[in-house]
Amino acid sequence: MILPIVAYGAPILRKVSQDITPDYPNLQKLISDMWETMYASNGVGLAAPQINRDIRLFVIDSEQVFKNLDEEDEGKYPDDPGVKRVFINAHILETEGEQWAYNEGCLSIPKIREDVSRQESVTLQYLDEAFATYTERFTGITARIILHEYDHIDGKLFIDYIKPLKRKLLQRKLNDISKGKIKVDYKMSFAK
Repeated sequence: MILPIVAYGAPILRKVSQDITPDYPNLQKLISDMWETMYASNGVGLAAPQINRDIRLFVIDSEQVFKNLDEEDEGKYPDDPGVKRVFINAHILETEGEQWAYNEGCLSIPKIREDVSRQESVTLQYLDEAFATYTERFTGITARIILHEYDHIDGKLFIDYIKPLKRKLLQRKLNDISKGKIKVDYKMSFAK
C-alpha cells in the first residue's frame, strides 16, 4: 500500500525516533509499504518518520542512482552498483573521510534541492528485517543516502546543513510546503 509522505512542518520530522523490537506490530507489512511508497515517489530512501512513524527504521536503494547515471559519471563512485537494504535500529559508530558536496532533495521537502556536504563513509550497527545484527561500512552515494535517512530518524533534515542566509531565502517555499501549497505526483500529508 502506498502511504502518504509527511510534509515539512510536521512535528514528527523533528522527533528522535525509538528503537523497536521484533514484535513491532505488522512490521513486515510496514516495510513492504515503505518500499512501495518510496518507489511510487521516485525516491532512493525513505525513513519511518516520513510516513508518520517515530521508529528507527529506514529503507534505501542506491542501485536506483547508478541505473540513472550519465556515461561520464559511470565508475566515479566507489559504491557502484549500490545496495538495496532495510535498516532497523541503526546507530552510527563512525563517519570518516573527506567532506564532499552533493545536491540533495527530500520527499518531505519537495521541489527544493541544495548542495549538502557529508563525509565519504559511515560505519553503522543495524538490524535487518529478520533482526540479524550487522556492523558495516558504506561509502560514496550509498553512505550519503544512509546519512540522509539516518538524519530523519534523529529528527534532522537536509536543510539543517545549508547556510542560514540560503535557508532564509527558502523560507517562503518551506512555508508553502508546510501549508500544502505545492503540487507533487505522490501522496502527501500536511501538518494541520
